[in-house]
Amino acid sequence: MSTTIYPKLILDALATVRYPGSGKNIVEAGMVDDNIRIDGCAVSFSLLFEKPTDPFIKSIVRAAETAILTYVGEDVAIKGNISVVTRQTTNAEPPRLLPDVKNIIGISSGKGGVGKSTVAANLAVALAQKGYRVGLLDADIFGPSIPKMFQVEDARPYSEEVNGRDLIVPIEKYGVKLLSIGFFVDPDQATIWRGGMASNALRQLIGDAHWGELDYFLIDLPPGTSDIHLTTVQTIELTGAIIVSTPQAVALADARKGINMFTNEKVHVPIWGLVENMAWFTPAELPDHRYYIFGKDGVKRLAEEMRVPLLGQIPLVQSIRESGDDGTPAALNADSITGQAFHQLATEMIQRSPIN
Repeated sequence: MSTTIYPKLILDALATVRYPGSGKNIVEAGMVDDNIRIDGCAVSFSLLFEKPTDPFIKSIVRAAETAILTYVGEDVAIKGNISVVTRQTTNAEPPRLLPDVKNIIGISSGKGGVGKSTVAANLAVALAQKGYRVGLLDADIFGPSIPKMFQVEDARPYSEEVNGRDLIVPIEKYGVKLLSIGFFVDPDQATIWRGGMASNALRQLIGDAHWGELDYFLIDLPPGTSDIHLTTVQTIELTGAIIVSTPQAVALADARKGINMFTNEKVHVPIWGLVENMAWFTPAELPDHRYYIFGKDGVKRLAEEMRVPLLGQIPLVQSIRESGDDGTPAALNADSITGQAFHQLATEMIQRSPIN
């Protein structure tokens, strides 16, 4: 077959099929399961319906088959490969992934630019330096930064057979196991994917990787609240979440939304605590001076208001930016101002871990 099949082609074709009950196309209506499977010319996926008695099931399945054959190619093997799933079925508890991982923590922020990835990278290094087995997943599919922060941009993970499965072997640096979509895409090109494709990529990085036994598995989530967050909580059971914010009001408003997302009854992920990043500016030549550029104790007050712990306050020091750009996280130097802050953060997190 001359045309290479990939999920976007399938989703574009299915977007031409409309559900008579709402008038929306079946992709827009959320009726196409994100897990599209492609094996050469064979394509299979699931269509989601509210109830098994839906009168449009057969016609939608036929229309989906016709759309793929018309817009993707006549040689696509689709007949009989579309499964019908009702919403009640999808609510069943998913099989547990990563059974050898003790604690799975989402590192999140309400908005971008607050240093969430910097906190995630340094927290991972600090935990590893304390003797814990640590994994760090860069789940920011559209803006991966972990490869640069660990100076492994040119790394290319390979796969190995484990118990009959081909699994991706994470890159290891500073005692931390790392995976990022940045290892698999051109760093100079924008990643232009639909939400379903990004979700599929994230599932592979979680479930098709050889993470092994870990004490802490940190997931550096993208900023905001998106499909990636929902995919994460639906794919694996998070032990808890840590919210990173700066002290100014605009960041705090978004941080509050992030807390509400995780504590929503449909998500129900415990908030381990908040981290105030860029809490104050300390010049290298005046280590005892603090300048509250973004306001003072904003995250501390939010933690008190939301009744969640304040895990730490990280100062704004030029060396943090330099160490991130150079691929040598500040936590590697436990005696520096920032190194001490990140190691204290790690200690606070360990004390709140249900499993040590």
